[in-house]
Amino acid sequence: MIDIRPFESLGSADHGWLDARHHFSFASYYDPARMGWGRIRVWNDDTIAAKSGFPPHPHDNMEIVTFVRTGAITHQDSLGNKGRTAAGDVQVMSAGTGITHAEYNVEDEATTLFQIWILPDSQGEAPGWDQREFPKASRDGGFEVLASGTPEADGALSIRADAKVAAATLKAGQTAEWQAAPGRHQYLVAPTGRIRVNGQEAGPRDGIATKDEGVLRVEALEEAEIVLVDSR
Repeated sequence: MIDIRPFESLGSADHGWLDARHHFSFASYYDPARMGWGRIRVWNDDTIAAKSGFPPHPHDNMEIVTFVRTGAITHQDSLGNKGRTAAGDVQVMSAGTGITHAEYNVEDEATTLFQIWILPDSQGEAPGWDQREFPKASRDGGFEVLASGTPEADGALSIRADAKVAAATLKAGQTAEWQAAPGRHQYLVAPTGRIRVNGQEAGPRDGIATKDEGVLRVEALEEAEIVLVDSR
């Protein structure tokens, strides 16, 4: 099963400093057919203006993964963590029993990112935050796992959910494969480039929901970056 969700069909909200597109119901955007996919609850495609950002606000019992596409985001939280995550890199926040955080774009250019919320396997755990720089070359031509519920096995950042967040960078004509176990859900977005997934074409920033496909064969019709979440 493959469901292509065109970028133009996503929810949207333009706050001036923030231009957001919502793959799933979020804030003022509500679509009962798009309440989540597997363990994914939110996938926001955000453009944050220079010298602006999200002021301190709370979360609990959610795994929040931020994949920075261009620019950089600077994080601060109530645990005392601070860090800057640049393009191509990832930060994860386990909200657990509760955490307050702020995300600012202190750069001189706009920052674009995906913020992905994943439902945790259990609630009430201690909150935490982490980030990592991932060498871009390690995902050239195939998928690299960036965050995972089995971090030691995947060499990835840790999230408290039966899920994996992966990325690939493909040149035109290259193909990457993802083993999709029965009963699991995958959601893919190519922030840049047109791709074909098991024979179905999708454009830049389209959402692609899949289930029970066995193997996902992702072909780049032009140079493309792909971000994928696989969850039960």
